[in-house]
Amino acid sequence: MKILVVEDDQFHASFLQGVIAEALPEVTETLHVQDGLQGEAAARAGRFEAVVMDLQMARRNGIEAARTIWHERPRTRILFWSNYSDEAYLRGVADIVPAHSAYGYVLKTASRERLKLVLRAVLLEGQVMMDREIQRLRRRSASPRHSLSQSEYAVLLDLALGLQDRLIAERQGLSLRTVQNRLLTLYDKLGVNGEEQALPGLNKRVRALSRAISTRTLNLERLETAQHDLECWLAARPADEKAPPTQGADGAL
Repeated sequence: MKILVVEDDQFHASFLQGVIAEALPEVTETLHVQDGLQGEAAARAGRFEAVVMDLQMARRNGIEAARTIWHERPRTRILFWSNYSDEAYLRGVADIVPAHSAYGYVLKTASRERLKLVLRAVLLEGQVMMDREIQRLRRRSASPRHSLSQSEYAVLLDLALGLQDRLIAERQGLSLRTVQNRLLTLYDKLGVNGEEQALPGLNKRVRALSRAISTRTLNLERLETAQHDLECWLAARPADEKAPPTQGADGAL
């Protein structure tokens, strides 16, 4: 069994390699690389069955690197490990994981014994396994009163990328009225509605983004991935649809 470790911190990488040696005597090779770009190249060249992937890295974040690896080798087992239990990361992983693939998410604060258990469960036995704190976050985010649906989250990402309402509607395959209804729901769930009474002239779009970032519903890695997706979508649009909308005709909320 061959394992690829993608981690930009040498201390964490050395610690992880030691735990892998203890937990998985079946491993015949462990290779460490320092960022997502190197991880993609190593997975492609070395045909690794299993990967341990950091999420926050400089040249290519873990979500993007995992998406490339899974696109090329969907049966690869990937364990994400991170300092963060953000909703943005959970949604990012959920958006890219292939059907029936083994994966896991464990925090770097997990005990050595817990990490050993998760390593064996995901990388050797092919289970889907989440750290306890991640499971609690998933349960909290499943509350319909406060959690964003996939459609609402997609609108939030487009909003964060600077798209106007009509372009969001086109990209998401929604009517303009539906997009505006999604925005109203976003403002409510993010706690923005009603604030204009205390803050006259409040820009709800900017305020909603501020709330989403402060609550880590959005983070830099998720926005990087969304920007990549947007660029691909824009490149694929027919030329006659690429002209910018007339200023003031958008009806943005």
